[in-house]
Formats: sequence, C-alpha cells, structure tokens
Amino acid sequence: MTAYTINLKPVIDMTDQQFYQLCQTNPELKFERSPQGELIIMSPTGGETGNRNIEIAGEFVFWNRQHQLGKLFDSSTCFRLPNGGDRSPDVAWIRQDRWDTLTPAEKESFPPIAPDFVLELMSPSDRLPDTQSKMQEYRQSGVQLGWLIDGLRPAIGNRKTRRVEIYRASSPVEVLNSPSRLSGEAVLPGFCLDLAIVW
Repeated sequence: MTAYTINLKPVIDMTDQQFYQLCQTNPELKFERSPQGELIIMSPTGGETGNRNIEIAGEFVFWNRQHQLGKLFDSSTCFRLPNGGDRSPDVAWIRQDRWDTLTPAEKESFPPIAPDFVLELMSPSDRLPDTQSKMQEYRQSGVQLGWLIDGLRPAIGNRKTRRVEIYRASSPVEVLNSPSRLSGEAVLPGFCLDLAIVW
C-alpha cells in the first residue's frame, strides 16, 4: 500500500471545481493535490494504522465536546489550502470563529481554509520525507500547530519508531523521541494526548 503521484500539468491544469468533481465521482479513492498541481492517490490504511487513527481521533472528539471551541475533522475531509494544495490530514481542527467566516457552500465542499491544528500519523508504507514536506506545507499555509507521529514504521530490529515532530507557526521543528504525552498548548487549550494508545 503506497501513494501514487501523477503529474497532470502537461495535459490539464485542473481547476478547483474539476478536482472536487473528480473526488466526488470516485468516492472509493482518496485524492490529495500538491501546490504544484500533482494528483496524489492515497492508499487505504492497514488495520494497525486504522485502529490508532480512530483511537487518537476519539481523544479529540471527547475534548472538543467538552470545550466546544471549534470544529473537528477526520481524514476524509479535504482542505483547499492557500498555497493551492488540497490536503486531508488524519485529524484537523479549526477554531469556531474562523469556521464561521466560511459560507455554507464553502463548508459543504472542500473548505478553503487552513486548519489551526493538524495531525499526521505515519503508516508503514508512508515515506517520511513526503510527510515532512506536507507538514511544512501546512505550516506555510497558516496551521498554528501540527504533530507528525511516527510510531508504526520499523526502526532498529523489531522495534517500532517512537518519534514525534512538532510543527509550530513561527519556530523550528521540535523532535521528540518516545514522548509519553503531547500538549495541545495554546492552540488546543486543555488537550493532552496520552501516546500509550500509539506506542
């Protein structure tokens, strides 16, 4: 299971509406689009990745229902980023006041907004440089806090990687090895993710 990238630029410069229609016409496939217009066909996740995704998402749902500060989105949601890319993070969150600036039509299609927070969970088939590049794209688009959690790929021997990269709007990437918890900081006030559900 891997992602495939197709450069359509020599043939067609796909508009936002055409990309949206392509996704609606092929609901069994998951697409992203790079800022350069490359079409990325994402593979489905395996069982371990899918289980971790839902466990992590559940923690966000519980927090968001308690605090009611914004809107939470799963990996099926595609965001039209300011840089021209169309991306679907594993978890995304947007402050309510920012979400409320969108029209009903924008909310219904691919929202033209960068989330305040994104999370990407590496699967065994993901390439780290590709996901790091996507995280930089999020940050350049205005995402305030991003977590890249790498806990499924093989490391040394039979052990799995236990690494987190934290992307903030205006500071260098912070790399944590085997952290036990992650704080939502000022972006997600009061949120803390216990990484025991990942490791």
